[in-house]
Amino acid sequence: MRNNLLSWQWQGYSVAHRDRRNLLLHLFTAPIFAAGLAMSLAAPLFAGWLALPGIAAMLAVLVVQGRGHRDEASAPVPFTGPADFVTRFVAEQLVTFPRFVLSGGFRRAWHATTTV
Repeated sequence: MRNNLLSWQWQGYSVAHRDRRNLLLHLFTAPIFAAGLAMSLAAPLFAGWLALPGIAAMLAVLVVQGRGHRDEASAPVPFTGPADFVTRFVAEQLVTFPRFVLSGGFRRAWHATTTV
């Protein structure tokens, strides 16, 4: 795991998120990841069957966003291990990408390029 993960991730986020297709993929899949995580966490409390679609949703988002990052000019920083991967991915979905949208970073990145 990285020290100061959120500030570290934020510093390089706009560089790694410039491709319109990847931006759209993130826009539609980040909420799906959050819903999948909520379903998985709620499963033991409410209905165990919620875990399976929740995990499936999170895995689908992982695959889709991974493919979206292939189109980016700047590759993501390599992961240092499983804990680094999990913490970075969850932080991106729940904190960094919403912050990117709300701060105007998404809009700026969208207008900086013309291809989808």
